[in-house]
Amino acid sequence: MLDIEKRIIFIMSEVFDINKDLIKNDSSTNNLVEWDSMNHMNLIVALEEEFKCEFDEDDIEIMVSFETVKTIIDNKLSLRN
Repeated sequence: MLDIEKRIIFIMSEVFDINKDLIKNDSSTNNLVEWDSMNHMNLIVALEEEFKCEFDEDDIEIMVSFETVKTIIDNKLSLRN
């Protein structure tokens, strides 16, 4: 599980062009100015590539915090097993 978190943090830091240490469990569109609508779509694409999955519109709409991103990816990966 921790490996997934580290991968998400790495991707978020790359997409948002910020230090990994700035990404916390409570990071969201409300407290990361870099997480704007354009970077949100860049993040979605990067996560889909990294985790070899596809997010539907409902997923994309609610993936506005580190916690929800992690939860949705965990759910997608567990459905594969």
